[in-house]
Amino acid sequence: MDQAIRPSSSSVHGDADPQVEASCGVLALPQPLPLHHGGQLAEPRLAWRLAGRAGAPVVAALGGISAHRRVFDSVQPRSGWWCEVVGPGHALDSERLRVLGIDYLGGSGESSGPAAGEPFPSLSSYDQAEALCRLLDHLGIGQLHAFVGASYGGMVALAFAERYPARVARLVVISAADRTHPMSTAWRTVQRRIVRFAASLGRAREGLELARALAMATYRTPAEFAARFGHSPRRLDGGFVFPVEEYLFARGRDYAGRYQPESFLCLSESIDLHSVDATRISAPTTVVAVREDQLVPLDDLRALAARVPQGVLHELSSPHGHDAFLKEAEALRPIFQSLYGVV
Repeated sequence: MDQAIRPSSSSVHGDADPQVEASCGVLALPQPLPLHHGGQLAEPRLAWRLAGRAGAPVVAALGGISAHRRVFDSVQPRSGWWCEVVGPGHALDSERLRVLGIDYLGGSGESSGPAAGEPFPSLSSYDQAEALCRLLDHLGIGQLHAFVGASYGGMVALAFAERYPARVARLVVISAADRTHPMSTAWRTVQRRIVRFAASLGRAREGLELARALAMATYRTPAEFAARFGHSPRRLDGGFVFPVEEYLFARGRDYAGRYQPESFLCLSESIDLHSVDATRISAPTTVVAVREDQLVPLDDLRALAARVPQGVLHELSSPHGHDAFLKEAEALRPIFQSLYGVV
């Protein structure tokens, strides 16, 4: 089994604290992975990282499609995608839990994903769940203490809990429903068309910049944009550039510089293919809804909490909208407190 792990970096012990350990690797899954929508991954790989207090219960923490296995890092705090929420003494406290993160199948990390310009099969949240289950087997983790999933990670959490009820004790699902709202699919299909059109012209990266800029306008709220970008445009090259325009396209350039267009297409589609049977989820489930979220409407999350047999709904308000899970650490802290009471 040890031969199935190819370390991507040296294992770290004493991750800024003698009680905290971090280890990571890339698991070469020993069998092909049949895919929910057809086909298979013949030689699947899943990159992972496990960090937190030695011997503590394990919590899986997964985020949006651009999230990766480095959920937090005590040595390089800004390198963790959830660095404002997870870590020693944070809302999700790594001094009390061990946090397991992965690079998604189909993404731009070290797990199996598309090569530049090459096709890749359609992926389901069930496929991510199956790969995670195989990883737990490899790591000798019989049951997750909890699965905390936000955005696409929440979809994977729901799929995992439906398929493998004995492998998770509880769920915290933030800004993710059991199926995708058609309005959200409308925005994402336009984003994917932009990338594909640009790719047909040999300019896929520029297409991804545009798609990400459009996506950013759906992640945040009108109130936040009004507060940040209400001042006057500036003149440039005989025209005008608006403050919000500069922000959106700066974010687009940053994203396109670190993410692969083919991975965006794969995982954006996976979001829109997502659909699970919430009535089959037996684990106690905390559903966290953000009232201002444009992508995952409040009514959908109220309905999800009602369909899950042991579902509880928490409603938050945030100008960050869908991105609130990245920013609202103090609002999330009391929700995560319930995970410690049974440690």
